[in-house]
Amino acid sequence: MTAYADLRAQLDTLTTEAFRPDLAEIDRLPTLEIARLMNAEDATVPAAVAARLEEIAAAVDAIAERMARGGRLLYAGAGTAGRLGVLDASECPPTFNTDPAQVVGLIAGGPGAMVKAVEGAEDSPELAAEDLTALGLSADDTVVGVSASGRTPYAIGAVEFARTRGALTVGLSCNAGSALAAAAEHGIEVVVGPELLTGSTRLKAGTAQKLVLNLISTVTMIRLGKTYGNLMVDVRATNEKLRARSRRIVALATGAPDAEIEAALTATGGEVKNAILVLLGGVDGPTAARLLTAAHGHLREALAAVR
Repeated sequence: MTAYADLRAQLDTLTTEAFRPDLAEIDRLPTLEIARLMNAEDATVPAAVAARLEEIAAAVDAIAERMARGGRLLYAGAGTAGRLGVLDASECPPTFNTDPAQVVGLIAGGPGAMVKAVEGAEDSPELAAEDLTALGLSADDTVVGVSASGRTPYAIGAVEFARTRGALTVGLSCNAGSALAAAAEHGIEVVVGPELLTGSTRLKAGTAQKLVLNLISTVTMIRLGKTYGNLMVDVRATNEKLRARSRRIVALATGAPDAEIEAALTATGGEVKNAILVLLGGVDGPTAARLLTAAHGHLREALAAVR
C-alpha cells in the first residue's frame, strides 16, 4: 500500500490530475452546455503552446541540424502520448517523402499498445532502453520523450538512455517542473491546467502534445528543404488523391499548363520537386536530380544554381 500511497501523493501534485469542484456536477448539465464547456477548455490550449514557442524553436533547430547529417527523429511515450508520437511519425512518409525509418514513434508495449493497453509497460525505463537499442540509437539521432504528467518512467527512461549515447533529447510534458523536462536537454512544458474530466489527459494535454509534435515535425521538415514556400514538394503520390495533389502543387509552383506539367512529371519519374525544377529551371530530368542532390534537397538552392 505504501507504493500506491506514494504514487497518489505524486498525482496530487500534478496540474494535469487536479480536481475541479466547479465541474463536479457536469453530468447533470444539458448536452449543449457540456459541449460549450469542453470547447472553451480546448480553446485555451493554443495559448499554452504559444508560451513555449521559443523552447520549441530551439529544439527544432537542433533536431534539423542532426537530421541534416543523417540522424533520425524518434518519439517515445506511453498510452495517448505514445500513440500521438506514432501518429506523427506515420504521417511523415506520405507528407514529406521521408524514409519510414527516419521518423519513428515508439510506444511502451510495442505496436499492440496502439489499440490495447499493455500492463506495466509504461512503468519500465529498461523497456525504453531496449527499444532504442533495437533501433541502433546513434549520437546523430534525436529522442523526444512525451508524457502528459512528465513522470512516466518509459518516457524518462528513453531520454536518460539517449543521453548516455550522445543523442539529442527533448522532453515534452504538460506539468511545470517535470522530471521528464529536467532529464532532457530541451525541456518543453506546455501547462494546460486541469482537465474537464479529472486526469483524462487525452483531452487538453493530448491536444497540446499533438500541436507541439505537429510543430516539431513540420518545421523540422521545412528546415530540411522538404517544402517550397508552403507547398509540400516532397509529397509521395501513393493514391489518386495524392497524384492529383502532386499535379496541383506543380501548377501552383510554376503556373505551367497541364501538358507541360505532365511532361515534367514523366521526365522526373513523378517527383514533384524535380518536376518544378525542370519547369522553372529549364533543365532536363537527370540535371534536376543532380542539382537537387548537390543542394541537399533544397529546391530554392537548386534553382539559384541555374539562374
